[in-house]
Amino acid sequence: MITQKAKYALRALTVLAEATADEPVMISDIAVQQKIPKKFLEQILLDLKHHGIVVSRRGKQGGYLLLKPAHSITFGEILRVIDGPIAPLPCLSITAYRKCDDCDGEQTCQIRHVFAKVADATRKVLFSTTIADAVGTKRGAEVTRLLA
Repeated sequence: MITQKAKYALRALTVLAEATADEPVMISDIAVQQKIPKKFLEQILLDLKHHGIVVSRRGKQGGYLLLKPAHSITFGEILRVIDGPIAPLPCLSITAYRKCDDCDGEQTCQIRHVFAKVADATRKVLFSTTIADAVGTKRGAEVTRLLA
């Protein structure tokens, strides 16, 4: 399961994707609209800013904007930024590989073979589904509903 922090990050990004271009959205507006604790949202948006996904503007008309187009931000990218590796087993991780402590050999591990299929299918969906997909299609409405 993804963390609450990842769900909040995805929901915040959908708000930014739906916003008028070049008009920053205030944290307080996102927090109220998506029912996200403001302080927690501040931490999340700071993480996303450090990873080059959003940008902040200061001042009276300040707030947050997407730094990248919504069609180039994938669910997989966000989950990896917020939650870390996506793989169900450490020996299947692309970004944080490590051998399982109790494994005699990856080639003969029946559990690894099954979960490799799970990991591949999961990555395929997560890295082909974008924030734009979530806000712009009927499927997007279903994705947004599931994140609520």
